[in-house]
Amino acid sequence: MGELGLVNEKHELLDGYIIEKMSKSPCHERSKQKLAMMLMRAVSEALTVRTEGPLSIGDSEPEPDISVVKGTPDDWIDAHPSTAELVVEVAISSLETDLEKANIYASAAVPEYWIVRPENEEIDVFRNPADGRYASKETVRANDTLRCSVIEGFTLIPAELFAVKK
Repeated sequence: MGELGLVNEKHELLDGYIIEKMSKSPCHERSKQKLAMMLMRAVSEALTVRTEGPLSIGDSEPEPDISVVKGTPDDWIDAHPSTAELVVEVAISSLETDLEKANIYASAAVPEYWIVRPENEEIDVFRNPADGRYASKETVRANDTLRCSVIEGFTLIPAELFAVKK
């Protein structure tokens, strides 16, 4: 529908419904950009870090803030990726929607899904997708260490992501 001009880029398809996306605050953009840069430095050449790139998952086409997918951009000439190794949403005013997206990402067998919550300096980490749901969820707090299970050697201390460097 976007290609036909029926909806604009401020919308995404979730479970068959067209949903208006929230506007992005400076805090949202800062958190997304810093984390995307960290991930880009950490991934192998077999993976690509995408920002706001669509994933085609059943009757949904979410546009996660960050996704780490297998392959290169040349692999998606004819279709968007249908899964990812890691999906990240930054939740400033979108926590409820981002929690609902967990089932969409689990149904696509995304091994790890993060909801980054800058205002609380926390990251909710969902793992072990099965039957359209994540079997485990943990909250990583500011000074804890998040060990990514899908990007070898990648660790993150949330306080470092949220710290303001001048």
